[in-house]
Amino acid sequence: MKDTTSSCMVMATLFATFAFAAAFIIPGGNNEIGTPVFLKNRWFTVFVISNAVTMFSLATSIMMFLSILTSRYTQDDFLFSLPAKLMVGQISLFASIVCVVLTFSATFFLVYNKEKHGPLPRVVAALAWLPIIIYAVLNHRLGIALIHSTCWPAVLMF
Repeated sequence: MKDTTSSCMVMATLFATFAFAAAFIIPGGNNEIGTPVFLKNRWFTVFVISNAVTMFSLATSIMMFLSILTSRYTQDDFLFSLPAKLMVGQISLFASIVCVVLTFSATFFLVYNKEKHGPLPRVVAALAWLPIIIYAVLNHRLGIALIHSTCWPAVLMF
């Protein structure tokens, strides 16, 4: 559990660095009065919202992983607390990965509009979803195991 948590913590911290930088490096820049150039574009709204959701889910993920690393590791913690925290951390990390890809896709659609570049923005945006699929395929067994260890015993008690 410590190894999984440490790896996820590193990944979440790296993503948080990118998301934090993206919040201040606005695509297209600002005009002479300081407002973003693409302020009226719907993809800019998608960019802002997905970047904000990324930061919130990454903060949640980092806090969950940090609470696992600083846990007392008693026998009772392994029964419900630690698997539940790992599950919440994994879910929020996955949500942040989805939002990072959405932020990237929105930025790509802002900068490379289809009138000038044809199908290139759509192809790149479609390829950007590949890491999400790979992450889901590679980690689905861990997710199933966490659900069985935390939620399934509670269902059996009723």
